[in-house]
Amino acid sequence: MSHRYLPLTEKDKNAMLETIGIKDISELFEDIPESVRFKGELNIKEKKSETSLLRELTNVSKKNITTETHTSFLGAGVYDHYIPTVVDHVISRSEFYTAYTPYQPEISQGELQAIFEFQTLIAELTGMDVANSSMYDGPTAFAEAATMAAGQTKKKKVVVSKGVHYQAIEVLKTYCKGQNIEVVEVDLNGSYTDLEKLAEASDEDTAAVMVQYPNFLGSIEDLEAMEEIAHKHKALFVVNSNPLALSLLTPPGEFGADIVTGDTQVFGIPAQFGGPHCGYFAATKKLMRKMPGRLIGQTQDDEGNRGFVLTLQAREQHIRRDKATSNICSNQALNALASSVAMSALGKNGALEMAEQNIQKTHYMKNKLKSAGFTILDGQSFNEFAVKLSKDVDEINDELLEYGYIGGYNLEKVDADFAGYMLVAVTELRTKEEIDGFIERLGEYNA
Repeated sequence: MSHRYLPLTEKDKNAMLETIGIKDISELFEDIPESVRFKGELNIKEKKSETSLLRELTNVSKKNITTETHTSFLGAGVYDHYIPTVVDHVISRSEFYTAYTPYQPEISQGELQAIFEFQTLIAELTGMDVANSSMYDGPTAFAEAATMAAGQTKKKKVVVSKGVHYQAIEVLKTYCKGQNIEVVEVDLNGSYTDLEKLAEASDEDTAAVMVQYPNFLGSIEDLEAMEEIAHKHKALFVVNSNPLALSLLTPPGEFGADIVTGDTQVFGIPAQFGGPHCGYFAATKKLMRKMPGRLIGQTQDDEGNRGFVLTLQAREQHIRRDKATSNICSNQALNALASSVAMSALGKNGALEMAEQNIQKTHYMKNKLKSAGFTILDGQSFNEFAVKLSKDVDEINDELLEYGYIGGYNLEKVDADFAGYMLVAVTELRTKEEIDGFIERLGEYNA
């Protein structure tokens, strides 16, 4: 019989006890007073054989509702996208999924090259000079941009649009609280950032103006106008971006962004219950030495062979503590590899086609809903938009599950002013039949 794990026999146990010089496992707990030790039977099920346990867990897992069992129109930061089959084949190789920080370049060339390719792809997509070797997730990268901007400008205020994902704003506030950085939120005007209020909030004390493109409501912000507002008082311009959208949209770097952050979940990383994902962080060459995380560089050995090394590391483990700009200790190298493989497999043309399908299918659905009399929150969309419904969105989503659909996000959870609005995401995987079927089901909830 094959075992996933090596079974522990009585002989094995006795050998280990003898090695450490005790006769019984209970001796390991002698330092814990008898009066506080648990006595009796734990309230857990009786043990099962491996076969029986696997059967039980499989039956439990079948109760899950996933993008494989239902058609998903849920986005709000985590999306159901096409993942090339080759992604799993590459990241399942043991030399990648067991790899840690590649401190020894002579034995880590494959890992270092993979990260270098990730940096190159992100830099190209964002239109920025340099990108780091990935971060924990999009919100973490966004928050790191704020603290980096404060350190660079010596100012203690950041201005952030409410068009940024609300969870990213919460992470931003957590980071800024510890460093006494004031966070000023700017309201929306419809589905866009109110540019007048953004300009009013930005002044000589502002370290960064922070926006999202496309924003949380799916609308494509006016980065040209926002860049002027940010740089008027010499603040840094920070843009949080969906990298798939950047395959089609003008990249933030061409609008004068100083820092671009985001999450590469859209490339090669499944939704997988909300994480883990892979954040990215790109910046201008001027800010390169202040970037959090680490950068991989290309070099040559003494025989002229191409090689890769850890070039810049801005955390306190590697440089003097008073010079460190970040406490980021690791990255998402495996997920970064997945994104790199996905982007490489798609290529520029494939990524562009994927982005085009997102925008085309989204506009098809928006126009169909408008024709059916639905109220749509105005805005130029990439692959998300908000639609007004006549009933509580959570209740609607529960009912939609019965018909095989995962509905959109309830925007009332973010802002009471959006009560009744559902944020709908339409990716390249949605077919015309699925979109039409979903619209038909929404018909009874027309506000």
